[in-house]
Amino acid sequence: MFRRPVLVRAALAVAVALLGTACSTDAARRPGPPAATVAPARLGRALPADPVRMVLPATGAETRWTQGLYVFGQQVTRIAAADCARRGGFAVPAQAPLAFIRFFALPDLDFVARHGLSTSADVPAAATAPSTARVGSAAQVRRCQAQGTKAAAALSDLYLPLEQRWFGELGAVDSSPATVRARRGLPGCLAGHGTPAKDERAFMGVADARQQAAAPADLPATERAMGRVYADCMRPVEAVRDPARLNLRARFLADHAAEVRTLRRRLVPALRAAEKRYGVTLVFPEP
Repeated sequence: MFRRPVLVRAALAVAVALLGTACSTDAARRPGPPAATVAPARLGRALPADPVRMVLPATGAETRWTQGLYVFGQQVTRIAAADCARRGGFAVPAQAPLAFIRFFALPDLDFVARHGLSTSADVPAAATAPSTARVGSAAQVRRCQAQGTKAAAALSDLYLPLEQRWFGELGAVDSSPATVRARRGLPGCLAGHGTPAKDERAFMGVADARQQAAAPADLPATERAMGRVYADCMRPVEAVRDPARLNLRARFLADHAAEVRTLRRRLVPALRAAEKRYGVTLVFPEP
């Protein structure tokens, strides 16, 4: 069972104070006028010093590496499938562009506050030669897609089993008494921003409705305004959860020491080899 450490209790005290000052005394506050145009999110290439932070994220900022890792696997899948089709003299069907997908179980509040709830950096298009070949038959396409999946699995098999166990452990932080208490201030804070919602799920529904109703020219500013509200009201919660997740990860690493050693030894060389083989660069969204 998850045990709440001293550090989490201290963070909770800070969270309660923040909720009291940010949400009670400013109950009439509303999202301010849109800020000046924000520069688009960037792409970064620097890997963390410890690949554990990319595979087993404990904070919202660390999930930027996780998002990049997931997109990289999808790029490898598509490129390997396209290479298979090219060798067979046909093409695979066109697919929707890839996108970095946020982990709201570990919200990246600085990114959300700057760019909104969904906007991120654009995923670079793969540098593949255009094909004029016909689209292959269903059987041909399935065969090449299977090869693409196999190519990506050569990477994900190095980290996915450990990562799945890690994400399974995170529920202990969300259900801890400290997190539950910190979340109690969320409805009042959201209401103080003119966004009545009882919890995160309800807030996302309100945000979606407002963005759907916004004129196209107003949509970026509306999304950023909702992102600022979410980030402001979730900071007291993350002040509790971030240190709790970091402590939990330290114990997780100790409990899975042999697998972690293998991950640290093999993952980065495998990623660099895949970059060379498939001609795609591992990149990450940055605010």
